[in-house]
Amino acid sequence: MPITALTELLDLKKIKYTIITHSVAYTAQGIAALTHIPGQELAKTVIVKLDDKLAMAVLPASARIDLAVLRVATGAQTVALAEEKDFLHHFPGCETGAMPPFGNLYGMDVFVDESLTRDKEIAFNAGSHRELIRLAYEDFARVVQPKVLRFALSRSQAA
Repeated sequence: MPITALTELLDLKKIKYTIITHSVAYTAQGIAALTHIPGQELAKTVIVKLDDKLAMAVLPASARIDLAVLRVATGAQTVALAEEKDFLHHFPGCETGAMPPFGNLYGMDVFVDESLTRDKEIAFNAGSHRELIRLAYEDFARVVQPKVLRFALSRSQAA
């Protein structure tokens, strides 16, 4: 599914995008280095549990998620990182850790850190550890309709 369903959706919506193929990389920072995309423009998808409901938190590769801030921003009673066993079956055909931030394809809410809205373009995993899709943030927001919140910490803030 991953790249096929994603590109079909983008084509249907007449959205311009680029597919970037790269060597295998498993971390967002590693992908950013390989593809020469600034960590701020590479969006990583973190699966979280908000009151036991799975959701996607999308933030820059160069940042870390602040779960306490996400809890307050979403109004959830509890927020935790989801374990792989909690979400593995939700993403058929995707490699673990390479899920694209299109919750509308997977029946999940999507929360985007507001810092990504400042980027003209974003790139993200397209379901594998070898492919990215790059498109205008505005187009991503139009298709996914994420809830924009502030929940990311820069690497220096997290230290």
